[in-house]
Amino acid sequence: MKTLAAVLVFVLAACSAACSTGSRVDLGDESAGNLVAAIAGEPDQLDPHRTSAYFSFEVLENVFDTLVEPDENLQMRPALARSWDVSDDKLVWTFHLRDGVRWHDGTPLTADDVVYSYRRIIDEQLTNVDKFSAVSGVTALDPTTVRITVRRPTPNLLTNLGGFKGMAIVQRANVESGQIATHPVGTGPFSFAGRRSGDSITLKANPHYWGGPPPISGVTFRFISEPTTALSALQAGEVDWTDSVPPQRVAQLRDDDSLTLAVTPGNDYWYLALNEARAPWNDPRVRQAIAYGIDRDAISTATSYRTAATNQLAIPQGSPWFTDYHRYRYSVEEARKLLAEAGAAPHDLDMLVTSEYPETVTAAQIIADNLAPLGITVNIRTVDFATWLDEQNTGHFDMLMMGWLGNIDPDDFYYAQHHTNGTSNAQKFSDPEVDRLLDAGRTETDAAKRKDLYAKAATRIADEASYIYLYNPSVIQAWANNLSGYQVRRDGAVRFRTADLDRGETR
Repeated sequence: MKTLAAVLVFVLAACSAACSTGSRVDLGDESAGNLVAAIAGEPDQLDPHRTSAYFSFEVLENVFDTLVEPDENLQMRPALARSWDVSDDKLVWTFHLRDGVRWHDGTPLTADDVVYSYRRIIDEQLTNVDKFSAVSGVTALDPTTVRITVRRPTPNLLTNLGGFKGMAIVQRANVESGQIATHPVGTGPFSFAGRRSGDSITLKANPHYWGGPPPISGVTFRFISEPTTALSALQAGEVDWTDSVPPQRVAQLRDDDSLTLAVTPGNDYWYLALNEARAPWNDPRVRQAIAYGIDRDAISTATSYRTAATNQLAIPQGSPWFTDYHRYRYSVEEARKLLAEAGAAPHDLDMLVTSEYPETVTAAQIIADNLAPLGITVNIRTVDFATWLDEQNTGHFDMLMMGWLGNIDPDDFYYAQHHTNGTSNAQKFSDPEVDRLLDAGRTETDAAKRKDLYAKAATRIADEASYIYLYNPSVIQAWANNLSGYQVRRDGAVRFRTADLDRGETR
C-alpha cells in the first residue's frame, strides 16, 4: 500500500502490517472545538514505516511530513525540503531542508533525521524498502543538506520519496523508545493528543508548523464502520466530515443543500488476485478463465452504484499514463473454453475478503454467482482486516479482493505488485518480460518511451492475469457546510492543514 498511499497506500493493504491498538487514553477536553472526522475503521498502528492500512494513513497524513509531497495536481513540490538539485548524470540528488522545522516535542529537525528515516526502511527491510531499490547512498552533508545517490537514473525518485506518508521522516528517539506505533511524534500540522481504543484518535494543532498553524484547534477521528451511521452522524451535526459515504446515497445527496458532497475521479483501483503458488491458479489460462467469467459491470454497479469506472487495467482514464485495454468481455463460454484447454476443472475457490472493506464482501457474492455456471463453488471467507493481512502474507487463499489507493507514478501501480521480486506480490506472479519492462521503466527518462514501456507491461500483466482488475472508484467525501478550506484529492490523501470551521453557522 496507498502507501497507500495506502496506499495504499494506501498503498492500501497489500503488504505486511503489525498490529498495535494502544491503550485507552483519557482525552479530557483535548477534543473540544475540534473538527470531527468519521473514518470507516481504526488504524492498526501509527508507525508510518510499518503500517499499510489506509485508516492509519488518514491520520498520519496530518501528523508526519515527507521530504517532498504531491500538490493537488499530483506534481511533486517542496515539503521538508525547500529545494533540490540534480547532477548532470542524474545520479546525485541534493536536498536542502527548510530552516527552523521542529518536531512536535520541540527538538529541531536535521538532515540526520532524514538519513535515519531512510536507513531504517532500508536496513530493516520495511514495507516501502522497494522505493529505495536504486539508492546507493543517503548522507547528511551538513545539518540542512541531504545527498541521495542512485545507481541509475531514477525518474520517479521524487514520487518515491514523497508520494505518500509511508515515506515519512520519523524521529529516532520516538522510534527507539518504542512509542511511535502508539504515540507518534512528527513535524506535521497536527500532533498526536490521545486515543480511545475502538472509538477515536485526537490530534491537536501544531502552532509551530512550518507551513503555518492550522486554522482549527485539532482533529478528532472517530471510527464509524457503518457508512449509513457515519452519514447520519454528519447530518445530525455530530461529525463535520466523512469519507464513509454509502454509494447508494450519492444520487440523493447531490440535491441535499444541508451538506457538501464531493465525487472526484480517483487514482485508486480494486482488483482480484489468484494465488499462483497453488494449482490450478498457476496456469494463466485458468486465471484468464476467471477473468472472462466475472461480470465487472455488475460488480462495479453493486459496490459503487455507478460512481466508479470499470477498467481492465490499474491506471484510470484521465491519467497521462492511461492505456486502453478491453480484452475480457463477460463470457461464460470463453471461460469454459480456457478451462478445457488447461485441462482444469476447479470445484472450489476460497475467496478472502474483509468486513472492514464492505466492497469486497458485496463483490464476492456476485463473483460466487458468476462462477457457479463454471462448476466452481466460491467459499467466501470474511475476516477482520488484520487477519486478512496475515492470510494474504502467508498465502492462505485461492483468491482475494482488495484495492490500492493513492498511486501517482506508473511504477506505483505495477512494480511492487507484479515484479518477481516485488514487495507486494502476494499472488506470486513471475514473468521475465514483465520484469524487464518494469525495470526499464524505472530508469527511462524520456517520457514518451517510458509511457510505452508501462503500456506494454500493463498489457502483459493483464493478459497473464496477475491481477484481475475490476474498477477505479471515485473519491467520495461529504462535509458540513460550515467547513471551508478543505480540498478533495485524486490520491485520496486527507489533509486538514488548511481546513477551517465556522461554529457560528447554522447547519
